[in-house]
Amino acid sequence: MMTPDAIVLSGLADDVSIYIDQWGISHIRAKNKRDLFFAQGYNAARDRLWQIDLWRKRGLGLLAADFGPGYLEQDRAARLFLYRGDMQTEWDAYCEDAEEIATTFVQGINAYVDLIDRGDAELPPEFSLFGTSPARWKAEDVVRIRSHSLMRNALSEVIRANVMSRTDAGIDELRQALVPAKDPFVADGIILDEIPLEVTDTFKLALAAVTFEEQRLSAQLDEAGLWRKVAGTGEVVRDASAQGSNNWVIHGSRTESGRPILANDPHRTHAIPSLRYLVHLTCPEFDVIGAGEPCLPGICIGHNGNSAFGLTLFFGHDQEDVYVYEISPEDRDLYRYGGNWERMVVLQEHIALRDGSSTALTLRFTRHGPVVYEDASLNRAYAIKSVWFDPGTAPYFASIASMRTKCFADFRDTMARWGVPATNQVYADKGGTIGWVVAGFSPVRPNWDGLLPVPGDGRYEWNGYFAAAELPAVSNPETGFLATANEPNLPAEWDQSEKQIGYEWLERSRADRISEVLSGDSRHSIRSSGALQADSTSLAARRLVRLLRMLDASTAASVAEAQAIFEGWNHRLDADSASAALFEVWWSKHLRPGLFRLITDNPSVRTLLLPGDPEAVLALMEKPDHRLGTDPVAARDALLASTLETALVECRDMLGVVPSGWRWGTLHQAHFIHATSNIYKEKLRLNGDVGPLEKGGSDSSPMNASYRISDFRVTLGASVRVVVDVGAWDNSLCINAPGQSGNPSSKHYGDLAEKWSRGEFVPLLYSQGRVDEATEQRIVLTPGR
Repeated sequence: MMTPDAIVLSGLADDVSIYIDQWGISHIRAKNKRDLFFAQGYNAARDRLWQIDLWRKRGLGLLAADFGPGYLEQDRAARLFLYRGDMQTEWDAYCEDAEEIATTFVQGINAYVDLIDRGDAELPPEFSLFGTSPARWKAEDVVRIRSHSLMRNALSEVIRANVMSRTDAGIDELRQALVPAKDPFVADGIILDEIPLEVTDTFKLALAAVTFEEQRLSAQLDEAGLWRKVAGTGEVVRDASAQGSNNWVIHGSRTESGRPILANDPHRTHAIPSLRYLVHLTCPEFDVIGAGEPCLPGICIGHNGNSAFGLTLFFGHDQEDVYVYEISPEDRDLYRYGGNWERMVVLQEHIALRDGSSTALTLRFTRHGPVVYEDASLNRAYAIKSVWFDPGTAPYFASIASMRTKCFADFRDTMARWGVPATNQVYADKGGTIGWVVAGFSPVRPNWDGLLPVPGDGRYEWNGYFAAAELPAVSNPETGFLATANEPNLPAEWDQSEKQIGYEWLERSRADRISEVLSGDSRHSIRSSGALQADSTSLAARRLVRLLRMLDASTAASVAEAQAIFEGWNHRLDADSASAALFEVWWSKHLRPGLFRLITDNPSVRTLLLPGDPEAVLALMEKPDHRLGTDPVAARDALLASTLETALVECRDMLGVVPSGWRWGTLHQAHFIHATSNIYKEKLRLNGDVGPLEKGGSDSSPMNASYRISDFRVTLGASVRVVVDVGAWDNSLCINAPGQSGNPSSKHYGDLAEKWSRGEFVPLLYSQGRVDEATEQRIVLTPGR
């Protein structure tokens, strides 16, 4: 046995061992629960201190103290969305030991910071770059921060209002399809063309990652307003519409081993270090392993030696609304409610600045939520109501209870306490049960659909939430498997006219491909699940190429040439595929923008429609209608031919004149870019980036590899992947890209990236013997006396 690194820490009751395996996964063994979560916090700081410190400062609105006035507006935005309710009610909403767990977790973080202060641990290089220090945490910091989550659909409401004010709901359907189809409700008193896009700025800034540019870092106080909008690399997805995930559970009757299999690959924006962190937590009370977020105790994807669990976003859940108020021209803090003037809650918060001074920011709140925009010319104010402001809605924190359950009934019971984000929770256990539960606080809107802003005068109020028992749940289905991929998956018997959950989902292509594969495989294996997570098949390509074959090749040279390139193609978006390169360049950069130019001559509307709802666009191509003009079929055929021509020209320019030499991976590459990359290279000469790595797939393949259209760089997809062999736990697989560590000098900073890019895995070892065999480093935390 290797000689362990021994570290003395006050705050522990007994020794704790951290075994770090050859893939950078920490296996933490403690003799009691309290020490275990203390050690998890310590370990998170050991591996990811810069990341979690920035997470805390961003979420609490404390960036300006470290980075200057250029971050004041982001601080203000974040503070608008903090939880400000009673803390005891908040803790009680999760489970009886929630406060204890959070308290010991942050004590562990603080213990590592203490080591740095004493010179007994190395300060991560990013702090030296900025001349800053890691802060100490309070337990409530873990749960008060709400804005590190994915929510629906306030941003989409404002965009829809802007599109409909210039065109109509049929055109907006091409931006975001509604399932089931419906005409959005326009409330009396709402004038769509009076709702500016600027209503979204503050909310987007509250959700945005922290960016570092010289101009922003050197900004003076009078320049703070220049950073009121998200820009450049900090831009977030408008309404999280590209964010998604896959999961499935397969009954033992359909597997090679006779045991259930659970697979999960959450898709989020790529970053370095990764959003998720793999960890193994063992104490006498429980033994769990899997992925969570390094800033939170526990895990949300993995298993506990009896039950396995995973999640995707239940995308249709609408947990936000935009309210529009009439404000008094004499007093901007008064808004009309119920026929009377009601006073906003106005807070003055003092924010520390980097130079040691401070400044005051004003925050305004209505009874519905924070005021995010004011239009003095029209005497209007806009606020966002969100489930975030209710107790129990710290994102993912409820998993500290669900990860410990041992049967489906208990697992489903804990989901009644799961507030945010709305999720498809899948489950499997050693007894053979598999299940699916929809979890998340779902507002009841008695008299509107939540698709457009509504007046904040009292006529449109939530009537509580649907009871958790009312939300969909299934166990041991006849199909033998359950799979979700953010698609419209309400049960057929669910009547949205009676129980309105939401209408905005991701399109079905990933879900349909997963179901296609699982339905055809009666002897599924761990290897099969891993292959399906890396499946690059595009059903969008299958549908469009089928349509292209029906066109008369003699009418356009572009059609004939494209038909030849696509001949015999299996519709897989592999990195070495010429067909994939042409298809994606055509589909994303030419066909969809070309369609939007055809249906509207308003450039601002075209910008709002991009990138477009894939299913709605495909449906229009397959069944052209009046939106394409008086002769829809002819217009569609001309559009296909003309956009193919421009796509072929661009492919020749980028990839060469000979199509057989084209490769999708030449264009489509993953880069994991450190937030301080440009400053690192200039000042520290330390490259914190990983990549480029050739990557197959797209947003329509199970291996989600979404990209920015300007240069095809992969921006989003799975970083963590987990496949669990339920009952034979050491057979389980995982990967975390680009690596487990957040320290650029660590061997585990980018060591998994190449495997990830090839669709490979490493073992997710669980038994003590197998972990001991794979251990490269052992750390022993021992109590200080």
